[in-house]
Amino acid sequence: MTRPTNRQQAASAARQQAAAAVAMSGAVDLSALKERADAQRQQPQRPAPPSRSADGAAPSSPARTVSAVIDVTDATFETEVLTRSTQQLVVVDLWAEWCGPCKQLSPVLESLAARAQGRWVLAKIDVDANQRIAQAFRVQSIPMVVAIAQGQPVAAFNGVRSEAEITSWIDEILSQLGDALPGMSAGDEMPEPEDPRMAMAEERLNAGDFEGALAAYRAIAEVEPGNTEAASAARNIEFVMRAQAHDPAIVHNAAPHDVDAQLAAADVLLLGQEPDAAFDRIINVVKVTSGDDRTRARTRLLELFELFDPAEPFVVAARRKLATALY
Repeated sequence: MTRPTNRQQAASAARQQAAAAVAMSGAVDLSALKERADAQRQQPQRPAPPSRSADGAAPSSPARTVSAVIDVTDATFETEVLTRSTQQLVVVDLWAEWCGPCKQLSPVLESLAARAQGRWVLAKIDVDANQRIAQAFRVQSIPMVVAIAQGQPVAAFNGVRSEAEITSWIDEILSQLGDALPGMSAGDEMPEPEDPRMAMAEERLNAGDFEGALAAYRAIAEVEPGNTEAASAARNIEFVMRAQAHDPAIVHNAAPHDVDAQLAAADVLLLGQEPDAAFDRIINVVKVTSGDDRTRARTRLLELFELFDPAEPFVVAARRKLATALY
């Protein structure tokens, strides 16, 4: 599947903000849809009224209040996946009719969802019929399974896994989430108050004040070294600002042995959501250089890896290529 580019908005502030959001989301381009999910999280959560059967009776089990398996399309993705994930873990199954392994995996996922007693819901997405979603998830092979919580991907895997492996995978995610999702908790606890410093930094970012947002996030990270959210936001903004400063033509004009130009070209490619091409640029520099130039290229590549989930297939592949180039 191809990856989203949004080249027509490359020069606008909206494009810049989207690029930053993409990087912070771990390479899955849910930034446009995330805004609505964020707004939903800011409102007091109320329990949904229990659904009733045709005779008006209340359901006998919480697991039956919503369907355990949902077919999702481009049109319903925001509501059925992102908004729902602010209340309940959503496990996305990306499949296609022609995919043999998908036909092995999907029944296992459906069976587990039916027995999950409402702890999570399975969202099935046909990648052929819903290519915008496939592009947003950067689907390169299927079956692909992605867990979504609070409007963001939290874990993923490709290929067929056994029922025991999937059960363990989901249990680990639910354990880490704890009571973070209102639909999973025993009571209606009020969400933790938002950190006003983070809110101010995000305000500046949304207003297009990248320098102000960067300074705010850096200040938080300095006084709280364990605040990974602030540190990650600062890294992503630094990257976006640096990449936006480059002439896009550098991708085509960079001389093969000009290290600075090749690193700039990699930035432009990555901002355009072409991580494979960006990483390959720097790996090629590592191959043809030595000494300080080689160290500089390797260091830059490792910094770019930090913008993504380390389990992303393109990151894993690039790390292997880098190891081969070095040794």
